[in-house]
Amino acid sequence: MHRNWRIFFSTALIVVFTGLMLVGCGSSVPGAEKVKRPAVESSELQFTTPAEGDTIATIETTIGKIQVVLYTDKAPQACDNFIGLAKQGFYNETGFARLEHGFVVEGGINSDGFTSTIWNGSGFAPEYTDSLHHYSGALCAPVDENGQCSGAFYFMQTMPDSIDDALAAQMGETGYRQEVIDTYKAAGGAPYLDFTDTVFGQIYQGMDIVDTIAQSAESEEPVRIVGVTVSTYSK
Repeated sequence: MHRNWRIFFSTALIVVFTGLMLVGCGSSVPGAEKVKRPAVESSELQFTTPAEGDTIATIETTIGKIQVVLYTDKAPQACDNFIGLAKQGFYNETGFARLEHGFVVEGGINSDGFTSTIWNGSGFAPEYTDSLHHYSGALCAPVDENGQCSGAFYFMQTMPDSIDDALAAQMGETGYRQEVIDTYKAAGGAPYLDFTDTVFGQIYQGMDIVDTIAQSAESEEPVRIVGVTVSTYSK
């Protein structure tokens, strides 16, 4: 079903940037605070994986590891590109180009300010599915001005309370499944990016690292990606 995403874009943006839940203190980034994130109970794919045999990626940063399950069957081009670039070492020793606490942490840009793809730099079409959404912790590929994706990626770092009742009601009016609405309300996220950018993975361990990176914009020691390894999940 076609949905009119623009009707709730401005509302969502306001909620995303004001719904911060910070508790505690202490991390390897001076001044960073811990974000309180409740466990999410949902039958949505992103909260029932990884399972034995799933493809996973471990993103080693200078402050810790981020572990992500990749949905190779739902977003094959995005996953192939990410895996291929990781194996080439493209992401090694790169930083994070965009840090917006309460919204996104974006990487995949090399030291020269460029990204790439395994197809000699040619972009690929975004991949959409109702099985994957821009929940907090999602790994996503942004769409550029030409409507293409590349080696750039971002993590959704939205807060658990970023979806209020008014926005949830608008989502229902535009055709969202109730389970998706409920999961957005529990986890937080940015539904206005659904069916615009590509979701191709979900953090299952290390969300605290992403929360810390999001607060590191003023740090004297910028957080870097040391390397990315791809393997198979095993309990």
